[in-house]
Amino acid sequence: MVILDVTIVNVALPAMRAGLRLDAPGQQWIVNAYTLGFAGLLLLGGRTADLAGTRRAFLAGVIAFTVASLVGGFATTGGPLVAARAVQGVGAAFLAPATLALIMRTFTEPVSRARAMGAWSVVTAAGGAVGAVVGGVLTEYAGWRWVLFVNVPIGAALLTAALLYVPAAGGERGGARRLDLPGALTATAGLTALVHGAISSETHGWGSPRAWVPVGAGVLLLAGFVVIESRVAHPLVPLAILRHRGLAVANPLVMAMSGAGFSMWFLLSLHLQQNLAFSALQAGLCFVPGSLAIIVGARIATRLVARTGPRPLIVAGMTLSTAGFVGLSRIGAGGGYAGQVAGPFVLASLGFGLSLMPAMVAATSGTEPSEAGLASGLVNTSRQVGGALGLAVLATVASHTTAARLVRRPHELQQALTAGYGRALLTAAAFTACAALGALALPGGRGRNP
Repeated sequence: MVILDVTIVNVALPAMRAGLRLDAPGQQWIVNAYTLGFAGLLLLGGRTADLAGTRRAFLAGVIAFTVASLVGGFATTGGPLVAARAVQGVGAAFLAPATLALIMRTFTEPVSRARAMGAWSVVTAAGGAVGAVVGGVLTEYAGWRWVLFVNVPIGAALLTAALLYVPAAGGERGGARRLDLPGALTATAGLTALVHGAISSETHGWGSPRAWVPVGAGVLLLAGFVVIESRVAHPLVPLAILRHRGLAVANPLVMAMSGAGFSMWFLLSLHLQQNLAFSALQAGLCFVPGSLAIIVGARIATRLVARTGPRPLIVAGMTLSTAGFVGLSRIGAGGGYAGQVAGPFVLASLGFGLSLMPAMVAATSGTEPSEAGLASGLVNTSRQVGGALGLAVLATVASHTTAARLVRRPHELQQALTAGYGRALLTAAAFTACAALGALALPGGRGRNP
């Protein structure tokens, strides 16, 4: 449900923009408000799962997500919709770490854990595939509001299943009294300010105070967070956990992957509907081959990670994604989907499928069961912050390239938009190339020896 709500909204963005009379920054905020709430509270959500119990965190996340989906579906202006998306992100911040923590506590043997993580990755990819198609169908035939309403029955079913089947175990007694509130507040405020400043850069430019003041404040708050964590008795993030080499290296890798991956779906959705004049349904169907490629890559990674370890799979996957992004960067205003988009898109997606689960394994292997929620919260924070920062940077690259092209050729809007998307996708190739190189620093041990 968490991943579905990214892709399902991407396909519906043009309809939302037209229905609510939003400008381009408002359109991006529909995506980024979700990411902002998600990224800002993931550390708190992960630690809450450890201290207050995974079931409580899971239930709180499902309830918040479901109620926000219902409210957002009734929005008549952009403000309430963006606010509802932010609350969805808050719910996801508690829900996502709880799911990984449940897997890590249930499957303790390395091979079975790798298989469980592989299943989690496949479900994640399936959520992307279902979201793209369902989003297109709902937007085309029922209206964009139903891309939010669809979460209500799903959330109700999850709530019932969690009450029946998720055990009330892990920190359920008195854990909340030991929650590091100063650390939680500074981490949340710092991540939120950092992401907000990056998002604002697309509209105002990096030289504007509206961009660099929040970024500077975010950096200072995060520095203060590190100081707090080194001094309090029960820190939100015990700094000793960063001594795990896999976790320390995997987090920046996940940030780079997500920065490229989130942006790919966003940029291609706009290219297909704005430049190639595809309907929402057609655009959704165009995303299916990439989603299936992610599933195939995840299945391959699941079979191999116990024998090879995460490192070679991430290197290979990010190399494939780099080649795919280079191909996507060559899209032209007159080119079609089959000739210019499909092949490189599938290649890039296959690389993400090969890399995602091994990166999660690398980040969480070697941590104690009591740190499961925290480790998954850290890696999910890297994923969401990386996605938000990457989208902000690449959207800025696209908009500035388009603007520069229009200055020279003011009557070639479609060509200018395509040039902007191509330049942004080439920048994404640099992200994945850096991830491929950075993966060489991961421990070389196999999955059986995390």
